[in-house]
Amino acid sequence: MELWIPITIFAAFCQNLRSALQKHLKGALGTTGATFIRFGYGFPFALIYVTGLHVVGGYELPHINGQFILAAAFGGLAQIVATFLLVHLFSYRNFTVGTAYSKTEPVQAALFGLILLGESVTPAAAVAIAVGVLGVVMISLAKTPSNLRELGAALIGKPALIGLASAAFFGASAASYRVASLALGGPGFLMQAAFSLACVTLFQTVVMALWMAWREPTQLVASLRHWRISVWVGLAGVAGSAGWFTAMTLQQVAYVRALAQIELVFTLAVSWFVFREKINRAELAGCLLIVGAILLLLLGR
Repeated sequence: MELWIPITIFAAFCQNLRSALQKHLKGALGTTGATFIRFGYGFPFALIYVTGLHVVGGYELPHINGQFILAAAFGGLAQIVATFLLVHLFSYRNFTVGTAYSKTEPVQAALFGLILLGESVTPAAAVAIAVGVLGVVMISLAKTPSNLRELGAALIGKPALIGLASAAFFGASAASYRVASLALGGPGFLMQAAFSLACVTLFQTVVMALWMAWREPTQLVASLRHWRISVWVGLAGVAGSAGWFTAMTLQQVAYVRALAQIELVFTLAVSWFVFREKINRAELAGCLLIVGAILLLLLGR
């Protein structure tokens, strides 16, 4: 098995955990505060990871260059905007369709990978990505009203546009992170990914802290007050991000983000086995489509 595959699955699991914690905190912190804790509380763990690779693992620290700085900064800003939009979706009563659209990220990541890196995917991979996105959309829409008029209105409403924009910024950030990591040119994929993650997280923390101090100081204070659970958000977030950065250093963004759709399978499994929630036919069908898409993606390689 190629190494990027288990790393991506691990990252998807961590992201699922982080999202659950982040959604829990949104009521106490608001959109900006819930977005900030992902980066602000994640940076110390990212720094510990780099230090461990350097001191214990014996990896040399990479040399920073202009391409790395530009790609890391652009990716960092894009991820801030994408995370803010995604968290903001939960403010809408009919956020389900928007969330479904936000899951079109693998398609948009493939486009940005083509634009920024000149990377294309095989026909089998393109089909797998499309099938996986269809499965995710089915799961996301499974519990929406069956009234076609309401569904049609939701498909072009404000939450839908926010979801599409969130996916676009997530796709752009993922491709930019691969550019940044590869721009370092060594001393090994683990250190390249870890160093990129630490630099990006530091940049995001500074940018958001300055913005909040200027525009929303109460949100900044609230994020510090709720540090006990925010620390766990930061840990889960940086563990997932370390997985994403490492996987995207090893493999094209389109493949990594397509496999990452397994996160929805994790979510349904937890709902079913842990919380004993019922899963309807549309959710089950969507889950099967995602699994089929992942198998097609991996077998096609």
